[in-house]
Amino acid sequence: MHTQVNELSKQLSEEQIAQCIEDYFKSHDVSNKKILLIIPDHTRSGPVGSFFKAIFNSTCKDVSSLDILVALGTHPMMSEEQICQRLDITLEERQSIYNSVQFFNHEWHKTETFKTIGTINADEIEQISQGKMNRDVDVTVNKRIFDYDELIILGPVFPHEVVGFSGGHKYIFPGIAGQEIINLFHWMGALFTNPVINGTQLTPPREIVEKAASFIDLPRQLIAMVTIKDNLKGIFCGDVFDTWKKAAELSSKVHIIQKEKQYKTVLGIAPQMYDDLWTAGKVMYKLEPIVKDGGTLIIYAPHVSEISVIHGKHLEKCGYHTRDFFLDDWENYKDIPGGVLAHSTHVKGIGKMEDGVEKPRINVVLATKIPESTCKKVNLGYMDLKTINLDDYRNKEDEDILLVEHAGELLHHPTS
Repeated sequence: MHTQVNELSKQLSEEQIAQCIEDYFKSHDVSNKKILLIIPDHTRSGPVGSFFKAIFNSTCKDVSSLDILVALGTHPMMSEEQICQRLDITLEERQSIYNSVQFFNHEWHKTETFKTIGTINADEIEQISQGKMNRDVDVTVNKRIFDYDELIILGPVFPHEVVGFSGGHKYIFPGIAGQEIINLFHWMGALFTNPVINGTQLTPPREIVEKAASFIDLPRQLIAMVTIKDNLKGIFCGDVFDTWKKAAELSSKVHIIQKEKQYKTVLGIAPQMYDDLWTAGKVMYKLEPIVKDGGTLIIYAPHVSEISVIHGKHLEKCGYHTRDFFLDDWENYKDIPGGVLAHSTHVKGIGKMEDGVEKPRINVVLATKIPESTCKKVNLGYMDLKTINLDDYRNKEDEDILLVEHAGELLHHPTS
């Protein structure tokens, strides 16, 4: 396995990226192979374009073909222009330098996209979930991968609410996987809860991801990055699982912010890359631990106007609730997709039921373009954007107020 890690206070340069990738492919032969490069969509930060260019330059003379598959999970399709932006290339470069590279979206909404590659049985699910779930699950994956000789997964590693740390085989499950396996392990993660899972390297949902990946009878490699936005801290190349573990170890040092205390009010500013609450909910996932009991978490996202482009109808039906609320009335919610319920509980946060009444630990408030009536309907708080002056939240930690810029990727934990 080839790795390159810089001092945590510095960042790796474009030249270092290119050299690291060139060195990696000197030891990893791809001659005459059809290579499929699996990349994240725009909701993950990091210099994906720099890596794509380095991979292309290091392999284009040797491979039979090099194509791109965007691991959308269940996110909206990306246009060719958007994929070019993700790869940091112009449309002119797309049509000239990179015209041999085919771009594919993961068409998760089409049943013909998938191939069933195995089944994880109920006994194993029960064992992995520590008794929380008991059912068989079919493992389905985008069948396009079987048109290639080798898969190369490219993407960042961050703390994650469902599996502990993102990256690695997670770009296949859920990145290019079918709904059944996605819903199963997302709900499994929710049953353990975000504060338990997020920032933990080896988790039951990660075990499901790795078990599902074991059914793929194809060589695959991982090129993982650890980055704060485009500030690159580490590059890891090699066998998927071992490489992912190394990246997750660095991520735990780079992406977990220790605060001396919890705060009564926390305002997290969602970056533009989060198009709706489905993705902007990551603000809550990463900041929930540093809000005091009974405190308020504000998701500040003036550009967000929808609950979910894809899953809005389900979320309007079930609303946002704690895990225990759904479990207390399971018959009424068991048919909602597990991935939707998981998102709902992660945004609402942990809590409990007392005499049939839901008691969330903290209050979650949206400061977005989503109307107050919609917020009320889905059981979330509302703040009028016009009433918010961010300066009222900056540098106020001594007043029990914390403002977090570019929230959603750095996990915040109290030291006590």
